[in-house]
Amino acid sequence: MMGKIIFYEDKNFQGRSYETSSDCPELTSYLSRCHSCRVESGNFMVYDRPNFMGNQYFMRRGEYSDYMSMMGMRECIRSCRMIPMHRGNYRMRIYERENFGGQMHEMMDDCDSIQERYRMSDCQSCNVMDGHWLMYEQPHFRGRQMYMRPGEYRNFREMGMGMGGMGGMSGMRCMSMRRIMDNMSM
Repeated sequence: MMGKIIFYEDKNFQGRSYETSSDCPELTSYLSRCHSCRVESGNFMVYDRPNFMGNQYFMRRGEYSDYMSMMGMRECIRSCRMIPMHRGNYRMRIYERENFGGQMHEMMDDCDSIQERYRMSDCQSCNVMDGHWLMYEQPHFRGRQMYMRPGEYRNFREMGMGMGGMGGMSGMRCMSMRRIMDNMSM
């Protein structure tokens, strides 16, 4: 089943709207602003800058009548990415240092604290082999988030999870991670 999200210019689902079931790198092509949205199916990452940049927020099925105050966002949604549903195993290798250096641990399930589970004080790179994951800057799935789809991520600092990255992501550390699943609770 494909995901479906509807964006509205004003709070409480008022004003002009734009509906999509796919990635949208620039919402201002369709709406001058966005202050509420409704996820009818699937899961989405929304971003406060165009081209999937800036702070990221996970949205699952539900109504977000005033998402800025609900989620602590300072800026309007500027782009969104549909997260495909994954059926099967989840597998990711996390590394203490950039370019897959230092300690390595392979994960197949959620981890609420890399420090408690693996005695790692930091995670600077990863290889997502299977599934889609959310990384969090704090233990216990708190703080800013970053969506990771299958692929190699050699340096979180260059991606915006560390210093000098994508605008609002600067200074972020990865301390917990969670699989994105159909019946995911937040």
